[in-house]
Amino acid sequence: MAEFSLDLNEEQRDLRDWVHGFAAEVVRPAAAEWDEREDTPWPVIQEAAKVGLYGFEFLATCWADPTGLSLPIASEELFWGDAGIGLSIFGTSLAVAAIYGAGTPEQMVEWVPQCFGGVDSPAVAAFCTSEPEAGSDVGAMRTRAVYDEATDEWVLTGQKAYATNGGIAGVHVVTASVDPALGSRGQAAFVVPPGTPGLAATRKLRKLGLRASHTADVFLDGVRVPGRCLLGGRDALLERLDRARSGQRATGQAAMRTFELSRPTVGAQALGVARAAYEYALDYAKDRVQFGRPIIENQAVAFALADMRMEIDAARLLVWRASWMGRNNRPFTAGEGSMSKLKAGEVAVSVTEKAVQLLGGAGFLRDHPVERWYRDAKIYTIFEGTSEIQRLVISRAISGMQIR
Repeated sequence: MAEFSLDLNEEQRDLRDWVHGFAAEVVRPAAAEWDEREDTPWPVIQEAAKVGLYGFEFLATCWADPTGLSLPIASEELFWGDAGIGLSIFGTSLAVAAIYGAGTPEQMVEWVPQCFGGVDSPAVAAFCTSEPEAGSDVGAMRTRAVYDEATDEWVLTGQKAYATNGGIAGVHVVTASVDPALGSRGQAAFVVPPGTPGLAATRKLRKLGLRASHTADVFLDGVRVPGRCLLGGRDALLERLDRARSGQRATGQAAMRTFELSRPTVGAQALGVARAAYEYALDYAKDRVQFGRPIIENQAVAFALADMRMEIDAARLLVWRASWMGRNNRPFTAGEGSMSKLKAGEVAVSVTEKAVQLLGGAGFLRDHPVERWYRDAKIYTIFEGTSEIQRLVISRAISGMQIR
């Protein structure tokens, strides 16, 4: 019988400690400043690139872990430092995952290095799929891609909303409809190279949380990209469209494949935020004296902290299970990927709220980081599929029915 163990191996422990050290020594001291500035922390990204935390080699090493745990471990530790800076460092990975998941080997070689830039002058990349009228409803996407046979170019027209790194990215990966009649099955993903005319992000969006991460709406006005920028190639696209038109079962579509790969990792990010708030509240409760004793000696406070720890650990197990399943090509027959993101996101919100409450009036002040973590946590019930969408995915999986 094969041995079962939840112990991390030596490489995973070393990775955890290394990323935690970077988060503690570089990210946390800078977090409040960049949150206040609401600007991209380029110096921190550059420092991450110098130490090897920002780049495809790091991601490839994590993805190569046969257990699937390296990336969620690293994500939890980095986002324990700060979610806004963490997303500025890891936000590029979503575009890279889209290229990796849908692109040909030649496309990966050409575009992935450009997503990160160099150590001395790092770049970021953006994955653009949400739209003003098609957020959770990916099938309602209005951005169009039309093929121009005379020039072997694709012409992209439309608008993308809430794009991480939108406009400041070198490489943009954009999903678009090539056959609207097929809904989500008629979509494809395209690389928009740096400096391509017609792509613009006119204003940066101001947000409740994750303020150190750049978010913008992206407009595509007749953006022309070479045929080689269609991820997967035109032959594969035409074959997929023919299958869809003949009623054959779908093998997945551009945006959802990327989200399926990323949901457990996003859950791990939420865990980092939750753990940061829990640890801070625990230390505060031990040190804060009221009525002659530390407040943790009050049962109500102690039980709240016990619940916070229990929920974090339960969510981590879901994240690790889904990460292992995804890495080992085990199908999410019960929506396990969505379970992990749903649970971790809602735990982040509840734990950070409890942390603010345990600190009382101090928790409402910017003097303590729990208010920032509280603001940051909310996005994890919204982006890359709202909590409601995750429940829809799970309910469809367990019922086999098209629940709406």
